[in-house]
Amino acid sequence: MEIDDPIKEARRYVANAEEVIKKAQYDPEMKSYTDSKYIKTAGNILWSGCLVALDAVLHVRNGKGRPSIEKYKEAAKKRDGKLLHFVNLGYDTMHLFMGYDGSKEKKVCDAGFERAKAIIDRCAMLCPEPVCA
Repeated sequence: MEIDDPIKEARRYVANAEEVIKKAQYDPEMKSYTDSKYIKTAGNILWSGCLVALDAVLHVRNGKGRPSIEKYKEAAKKRDGKLLHFVNLGYDTMHLFMGYDGSKEKKVCDAGFERAKAIIDRCAMLCPEPVCA
């Protein structure tokens, strides 16, 4: 499925994740969230949004099956060093710490959102016209 504006779509994912994480019930005294289910969901939504943006720039989805994170890293390394840096940090934070582990720590979740926005913003800068109009 071709997306008309993948950067706009990726940002929509971030907005959706922001809505989901509100349901995790933040406890200011503990400086953490109380429900990891929503952290996992938000992390997976964030990472999915990043993949939408990355696919527009890196074009790793060719052939059978889904591309591994190694394919994304290799393509990012060839395309842009800063993007590779953001992908490395973002994958760990959004996909592993949030998505798999459901880390309730607010600093981790905040970092996930910051890293998603960094990946998407970098992709917006690198994305060719008219793909990312």
